[in-house]
Amino acid sequence: MSDPGFPDWRARIDAALARALPDPDASPRRLHAAMRHATLQGGKRMRPLLVYASGRLFGAGMESLDDAALAVELIHAYSLVHDDLPCMDDDALRRGQPTVHVAFDEATAVLAGDALQTLAFERLARAPLDADTRIDLVRQLAEASGAAGMCGGQALDLDATGNGGGISLDGLKRLHALKTGALIRTSVRMGALCAKADAGQRVALDRFADALGLAFQVRDDILDIESDSATLGKTAGKDQAQAKATFPALIGMVASRCLLSDLAAMMDEALSEFGDDAAPLAALGRLAIERDR
Repeated sequence: MSDPGFPDWRARIDAALARALPDPDASPRRLHAAMRHATLQGGKRMRPLLVYASGRLFGAGMESLDDAALAVELIHAYSLVHDDLPCMDDDALRRGQPTVHVAFDEATAVLAGDALQTLAFERLARAPLDADTRIDLVRQLAEASGAAGMCGGQALDLDATGNGGGISLDGLKRLHALKTGALIRTSVRMGALCAKADAGQRVALDRFADALGLAFQVRDDILDIESDSATLGKTAGKDQAQAKATFPALIGMVASRCLLSDLAAMMDEALSEFGDDAAPLAALGRLAIERDR
């Protein structure tokens, strides 16, 4: 995925991640190496870019946004490590590289995911922000990561896998509002919180983020059918092979593309009150819909 308009932001988060992760030469070396493998092998960096874009919309300095950006990417990386485990989605390829449990072993992968998650909250606790803002950020990220967010969505996904047409469209939307959408929504919220955006402004950003999170997943489902493993950097065709609940499987490709178009319009409407200042957020919305991996 290209990054028109914010290549410096991507370089910034990549450098910050490399600094924040444990020294690979320090003990326990295998754990540290696994954490770095999980995090530094590329990736879209969509979530930290959303933190930067929403924070800059309201004038926050980059230094005040760095720890929130780091935290959401560390949580995302941990979730991928655990999602790829044999007891979950059982995948051997991520970002064009062997998944952590393949490159190391299952026990190390579990520990690496756990350590990435706790590092995320450590960074928020140390962020150069006032105490009330740090607490708000910790609460937002915890809610998005737990049973009311990613973990709950993953549980629903496991329940729906192999269940044929047993899930409704509303049920599928709720599943992905938790599994994918919760962390995307929180990424946007955290940038706005760092910038002290008011409640009304955050409501508009929530509408944008909810549409973005769903659009990201619909596009993901389409790419699993239309793309290949080399382009995606992960195993293509796994959704159908595992009888996963997806939008194309439930409503078909044509309706899935129509849904993407509707979600794009919803994102534009939500950002309209911010004018040209929201251009980076709008660009990230388009990337979510137009991406090829």
